[in-house]
Amino acid sequence: MTQNAMKKPSVLARVMAAAAAGVMALTVAACGSSGDNASQGASASDNGKISVVASINQWASVAKELGGSHVDVSSIMSNTNVEAHDYEPSTGDVAKLSKAKVVVVNGADYDPWAVKAAKSSGATVVNAAEVGGIKEGDNPHVWFSAAVRKATADAITKAYQSVDAKGKADYATLNASWHKDEQQLEDKIATTAKTAKGLPYAATESVAWYLAGDLQMADNTPKGYAQASANESEPTPADIKDFQNALGDGSIKVLVFNTQEADSTTDQLVSAAKSGNVPIIELTEQMPKEYDNLLDWMSALVDKFDSAV
Repeated sequence: MTQNAMKKPSVLARVMAAAAAGVMALTVAACGSSGDNASQGASASDNGKISVVASINQWASVAKELGGSHVDVSSIMSNTNVEAHDYEPSTGDVAKLSKAKVVVVNGADYDPWAVKAAKSSGATVVNAAEVGGIKEGDNPHVWFSAAVRKATADAITKAYQSVDAKGKADYATLNASWHKDEQQLEDKIATTAKTAKGLPYAATESVAWYLAGDLQMADNTPKGYAQASANESEPTPADIKDFQNALGDGSIKVLVFNTQEADSTTDQLVSAAKSGNVPIIELTEQMPKEYDNLLDWMSALVDKFDSAV
C-alpha cells in the first residue's frame, strides 16, 4: 500500500464533520468573547494548571508527559470503537476547547472537526501533521511515525514555554526525558529492522504504514485492494481473491490487521492468512485503554512485529 493508499473519510462524513466543526467554531468563538471569566478559563484550569486538550488520546498522552505537574490534559477521543474521521463533536467538546490554552490536533484531514474548531478557540495550537511535514492527502496516522512524534513533542514543549515562561526550564527537562524514552523506542525499532528489513507485508488498512516504514518493511498489499481501502469503497471479489492468493503463495510474510475495522472482508483475509501460516499482527487505530502512554503502546507493537518476523 502506498502512502496515499489509506482510509479516508467518505464525502458525506466530510460534509457532516465540516458542518459540525463550523458550528463548533462559532460556539467556541462566542465562548471566548463572553467576558473576563472566559478569558481566565482559557489561560489555566481551575487548579491553576495549563488547560490542554488533544483531539485524540495518542497526543494527549504525549502532552501529559511533556507538561508534568504544570498541565491538566484531556482528550476528546479515546474510544477504539469510534472512527475519528467521522466523529461529530459534542457540546462538551466545545466547552473543553473553549477553555483550553493549548490544543493538540492530529491534522492531515484525520480530525478536520478539531482543526477547524481549534482555530477559533484562542488557544496555542499544535498540529502534529503540519509540524511533522505531513500534508493533507498523505497518510494521516502520523503518531506511528518516529519523525512526527519527535517534531510534535518539540512543538508541544515550545507551546508550553510560550504560555508559561516561568516553567521554561522544567518543560525543557521534561522534553529531554521524553526524547530519551523515544530514543529507547527507536533503538528497539532499529534492532527489529535488522530482521524486518525488506520483508513484504500487507495490511487490511494502512494505519501502521509509518511504523512499518520505520521498520524498513516492504508494503506488498495488492494494489486493487489498497485503492479500494483508500477510497472507502468495497474491494471487488477479484481484489479480495488477489489478496487471498498473495497470502497463500508466500508473497506476503506478515498481515497487519486493524481490528477496529473488522468486517466480512477482513474475516476472509484473516482466514486466508491463518491457512497460509502467515503471522497476523493485530492492532487498533486509537490507543487501547490498557495504555496511557503512546511510547509504551508503540513499544508493544514493535514487540508484535518482532515476534512476527
